[in-house]
Amino acid sequence: MRLAVVMLIALVMAPPALAQAVGSQEIVVTASRREAKDYDDHIPAIGLRRVADFAVQEVTVAGDTRDPDKRHDEIYQMIRGAIELAAKRGGIELATGEMVVEPLTLANYRNLTLQTDGRPDSNRTSFLVKTRLSGGTDAKAALDRISAYIKAVPAVGRAELKPAGELTLSVVGPDQYRGKIVDLVADDARATAARLGPDYAVEAKGLDRPVEWSRASLTDVFLYVPYAYTVVPKH
Repeated sequence: MRLAVVMLIALVMAPPALAQAVGSQEIVVTASRREAKDYDDHIPAIGLRRVADFAVQEVTVAGDTRDPDKRHDEIYQMIRGAIELAAKRGGIELATGEMVVEPLTLANYRNLTLQTDGRPDSNRTSFLVKTRLSGGTDAKAALDRISAYIKAVPAVGRAELKPAGELTLSVVGPDQYRGKIVDLVADDARATAARLGPDYAVEAKGLDRPVEWSRASLTDVFLYVPYAYTVVPKH
């Protein structure tokens, strides 16, 4: 009798519009999965591990010039200088966003919000510096490249540019890997049922959910669909 795998979901079913939109963009990957309402926090065993597209470092620009107009101008001028330097410096890109990443450009950098920095005469804002992880670039090489760039950005007045937090990762369009992930799950389900003999099949659910992600190592991400399956006797 031929082995059957019974999928209790429609694989052609589209994910919710919002999740689909997020999954088609560049996403920051932290040490844990993305936080989203109504999602199971269990990470399954089967998924796709791959090198992330970018290493990402958050940076902060802070200034404490007493005159507020001059202080704000110094901060924005330093960000402008950072953008211009990145355009001349190969391998460095600038972006904004906490989860969804968007390019930081000369057209939008003044949209960055200035926040108070603990004192009435200081302000700060932040953005992302990233470098592509390709051609064998490891975490150390990526961090060295980003660090060298940060040090090279010209200071303006009392404004300062500093790294904030640890190096993280981003992946572009995680939903593009859905087919490969589903294939991996199906292969594992078939193998599991086969071990129990031809009288068993697999019932699976959750494969219509959006692609999720977590960090797997210094440079790798783990992409998965929050599925679950059960091996059952054939009727």
